[in-house]
Amino acid sequence: MDSASPWETLSQLIAAKNSVELTAFIDTLSPQETARAISRLTEEEQHRLFALLSPEDAADVIEDIPEAQAADLVEDMPSAQAAAIMEELTSDHLVDVLGEMGEDASRAILAKMGRKDAEEARMLLEYAPDCAGGLMISEFLAYKTDHTIQDVLDDLQANRSKYADYHVQYFYVVDREGKLAGVLRMHDLLFPARETRLTQVMIPSPLSVSDKASLRALEEFFEEHHLFGVPVVDDGRRLVGVVLPEAIEEAVNKRKTKTFLRLSGIIGGEEFRTMPLLSRSGRRLSWLTMNIVLNIVAASVIALYQDTLAAAITLAVFLPMVSDMSGCSGNQAVAVSMRELSLGLVRPGELLWVMAKEVRVGIINGLVLGLLLGGVAFFWKGNPWLGIVVGGALAANTLVSVLLGGVLPLVLKRLKLDPALVSSPLLTTATDMCGFFFVLSFAAAVLPKLGGM
Repeated sequence: MDSASPWETLSQLIAAKNSVELTAFIDTLSPQETARAISRLTEEEQHRLFALLSPEDAADVIEDIPEAQAADLVEDMPSAQAAAIMEELTSDHLVDVLGEMGEDASRAILAKMGRKDAEEARMLLEYAPDCAGGLMISEFLAYKTDHTIQDVLDDLQANRSKYADYHVQYFYVVDREGKLAGVLRMHDLLFPARETRLTQVMIPSPLSVSDKASLRALEEFFEEHHLFGVPVVDDGRRLVGVVLPEAIEEAVNKRKTKTFLRLSGIIGGEEFRTMPLLSRSGRRLSWLTMNIVLNIVAASVIALYQDTLAAAITLAVFLPMVSDMSGCSGNQAVAVSMRELSLGLVRPGELLWVMAKEVRVGIINGLVLGLLLGGVAFFWKGNPWLGIVVGGALAANTLVSVLLGGVLPLVLKRLKLDPALVSSPLLTTATDMCGFFFVLSFAAAVLPKLGGM
């Protein structure tokens, strides 16, 4: 068994129904190895694995695998089994996994969970996933203002097994209404007299963030304040959770991943090769079929100038170069606009300001690129008119693509569409269509000068 791969070993232990050795073996694996091994098991083996593990051990495995994959596994379990496992997850993992599920499945699981855990999960699910409320954990320790040091120590001793899994760096002090009043450090509990009230040693009016605070605001907070965590308060200043810096880092990485997947044409969330075949195929086809339609629109321009293209066949060499180079310029403008939108440096209504900034870049870059490509065309065929047609088309199309790339994300944002998803295919279609039009229309105007190349 030593020379076998982790998933082969898992498969053998599952077949033997040896839950003790199975749990011990999983404990030896890193989170990455666990996720990889689970993904290599058959669907039946995965179900049998979780049936053999205790809810606590199953929850540890769930936390090691991607949320989308975990959601698929939990959805296929009986509701009672799934609820027992979900109750063992930390609040942030619980909400992440439930958020990836279908509404019916998550509702069925919540119905089987304990009332307190279910109410807490429903409360957290009401928040957007990229705000403080959606990123916070609800496992924190808070004590009333009239408590003493002895009260805190007694509670810690009485609940030491429960609190062992908490991420405790600070203790919070709240008033009778649950409003945040102060914060205690570990140090503050060790040396004062046991009868000392918490209000005498706490740090009053501590830093906090609103439960509606955006991911960007949280990033800025932790860049400025190097804390182990920050309390989250609602509109009434009641303490509702704690945000950890690692949760912000993870959320930022998730956002980057989602943007990359969308730009790559993977729509509908993350895709793993362990997911159902038809689901994976459908996610990809939804993007690819849209691109077929848009490419047909762009290609229709060529059909209008068939005679010109037939008379100067050399133009076919330069058509993709003009559209591709212009597309690169447009994508640069898209990237800048999306970044400025995310940072709040530009608003969706500031189209004219963006166009004024981009037009100068478009003119300069268009002229430089047009002269370079036009020079190549001239030296290749020795015909200055070919250089003028090709260079002029690239210069004009670069200007158009830069302007479109700058304003498209703003327009799409204003229409409540996803700029990361829609900008790229629209820009590609526009630059292709305009590039073909400029090359072929310029060529048609000076066709006799091209000499039937």
